Amino acid sequence: MPEANDSFLEGFILMGISDHPQLEIIFFMVILFSYLLTLLGNATIILLSWLDARLHTPMYFFLSNLSTLDLAFTTSSVPQMLINLWGPDKTISYGGCVTQLYVFLWLGATECILLVVMAFDRYVAVCRPLHYTTIMNPRLCWLLAAIAWLGGLSNSVIQSTFTLQLPLCGHRRVDNFLCEVPAMIKLACGDTSLNEVVLNGVCTFFTAVPLSVILISYCYIAQAVLKIHSVEGQRKAFNTCLSHLVVVLLFYGSAIYGYLLPAKTSNQDQGKFISLFYSVVTPTVNPLIYTLRNREVKGALRRLLGKGRSLG
Repeated sequence: MPEANDSFLEGFILMGISDHPQLEIIFFMVILFSYLLTLLGNATIILLSWLDARLHTPMYFFLSNLSTLDLAFTTSSVPQMLINLWGPDKTISYGGCVTQLYVFLWLGATECILLVVMAFDRYVAVCRPLHYTTIMNPRLCWLLAAIAWLGGLSNSVIQSTFTLQLPLCGHRRVDNFLCEVPAMIKLACGDTSLNEVVLNGVCTFFTAVPLSVILISYCYIAQAVLKIHSVEGQRKAFNTCLSHLVVVLLFYGSAIYGYLLPAKTSNQDQGKFISLFYSVVTPTVNPLIYTLRNREVKGALRRLLGKGRSLG
């Protein structure tokens, strides 16, 4: 029992890439740059969605939710990563690790649900355009957003609490950049088969099932787009849906790889870099994907900058 309590007293050591110390400064610079881009890009989308009346639509309501989510998602892990990469101290307190475990899983699961909600919004917009404003009314939008956030929170409370019941036997070295469920299962010294079954079941529900639903919805969307007679209408629908589909594949692909593979047997180095991908890279590229191919967002940005110059 005293050994089991060592982690509570001393915290954990996040190994990251400490076995390759010559790479730490490179990773520090790349992650710092990505984090700053994430803050700038997602804050810009939130600001535009709030200030520009033309973007007060369900699509941008959910997009601003996604941007808020990505800001919180990266902030729950990246600052600690940067601290550990910058100096020799790789420790994180027990409370800090537990907080990161709960928050990271909450926000990750919320994004899984939110991407399904966004796919539903695109389905209604393309396949039921005449009924879009009636179906996607403000009350339903707020309800769907609440379901996403609360559903993710419920998953985190259950799964993280279950994971923290595992005996650690004094093991403190987390071979990852952050405290997350697969890494904590690897750290355990007891039988983790039940935890892995629960992890696989929950993650199938939150990743593989939503991804299948989204892909099926996009089959219907593709059929509807091909029936649009206007070339401009087809292009606009295609660009909007393609942006969402790219985000979906990036996020779900990395999450499925990181969470659905057996925690004890999967390649640890690959697992570390996959977790780095969905915690750092995906939130960085999301704003770029949504803005580079979106005339409405670029137009809103030009209008906002134009107002700024006129006031200046």
